[in-house]
Amino acid sequence: MSTSATNKSYKSAFIFLTTLFFLWGFITVLVDSLVPRLKDVFEMSYAKTVLVQFAFFVAFFVFSLPAGAILSKIGYKKGIVLGLLTMAAGCLLFYPAASFRSFPVFLFGYFTLAGGITILQVAANPYVALLGSEDGASSRLNLSQAFNSLGTTIAPVVGALFLLSDSVKTSAEINLLSDIDKTNYYVAEAATVQTPFLFIAIFIAVLALIFGFIKLPTVMQESPKGGYLTLLKNKLMLMGALGIFVYVGAEVAIGSFLVNYFVDMNLAAVVAGNETMMSIANTIASTFNKTFTDSDPKSLLAIFVIFYWGGAMIGRFVGAYLTKIMAPGKVLSIFAFLAISMIVISINTTGLLSMWSILVVGLFNSIMFPTIFTLSLEGLGDLKAQASGLLCMAIVGGAIIPFIFGSLIDGFGFKTAFILTIFCYGYILFFGRYKIPS
Repeated sequence: MSTSATNKSYKSAFIFLTTLFFLWGFITVLVDSLVPRLKDVFEMSYAKTVLVQFAFFVAFFVFSLPAGAILSKIGYKKGIVLGLLTMAAGCLLFYPAASFRSFPVFLFGYFTLAGGITILQVAANPYVALLGSEDGASSRLNLSQAFNSLGTTIAPVVGALFLLSDSVKTSAEINLLSDIDKTNYYVAEAATVQTPFLFIAIFIAVLALIFGFIKLPTVMQESPKGGYLTLLKNKLMLMGALGIFVYVGAEVAIGSFLVNYFVDMNLAAVVAGNETMMSIANTIASTFNKTFTDSDPKSLLAIFVIFYWGGAMIGRFVGAYLTKIMAPGKVLSIFAFLAISMIVISINTTGLLSMWSILVVGLFNSIMFPTIFTLSLEGLGDLKAQASGLLCMAIVGGAIIPFIFGSLIDGFGFKTAFILTIFCYGYILFFGRYKIPS
């Protein structure tokens, strides 16, 4: 195949893969939107509420290595279709979970959904990194991840307006309802969750059908035997895996509890009384023909989570350029330092300054995952596929660190719990400086 034909093939593959990055970003953050709702529905502590994220992210630990083995046997295209169909099945499980108000079924649905995303992650991240030169890998993956962030930016709006848009009754309030009113309440409550995820399941199934017919170029060789043992002796790869672990953990811990953090600081009244803030909220909501005049406080506060994930999108577009003109490790360390700075400001202030400083952390999160990922793959040659599986296993940090974070909130409050995330970003700063060329 000629160089021009190869480049065209790579470009087409990049475009198709980018739709997957968008999809799993959207769904992952939509899960975050359900956290405060499920906390109210099942009247749970913060630690128990984070089991939602635990079920979602522990799937990465369970499925990453099997996903790598499956992909090596059935190929990328069939693997992508398998991943998408698994995701669709997970979304469909939310239907009976909502109907029967069953928390265990919700957890199983999240676990299944994440299993499908894991297959896509293991395939897509190294695949994008290999669609060109190794020097440009960080830039390419940052660009792909920017579209992942587009999905994470849209999801909070959908979650705020469609999943958090009404008041959830306590069990005591439900017991006061008549049988007819109680039935109607349960049906309406279930539909709030069922409808969005039913549409998502249909969309994913259509996408699986499309990927069944497109042609993707072959860029990876069969992984060598004994590769995992070799990788476990590779210091840089292990440091990168720890970097992925703490990054995903910190990002998810912050993103999952933003609404609860704002509620804890009694920011609903502050926002409602601020003309500029209400103008921002209603401008975003008007996209869906909604208004916050008589809205639930959680919905009003949740709309601002768009800036946390939207910052990540903007940062990744910027990061795709910065990692071209600067050493990726240097960019990573600078962004980690700025993330720490914003958290320190948030935990030492109150009101809108505390709110906006923690939201800005999303901007500095932006380049961390793709940059850590590609730095960890440097020089691994045909071991990259297996290294991707190990790195994706480290995404389990999104299950463990938020659980610890939630427990710290229960015991000591939000301001103290955020110190955990400072340590996470501190390690990322160290890893970035370690990878700056001497």
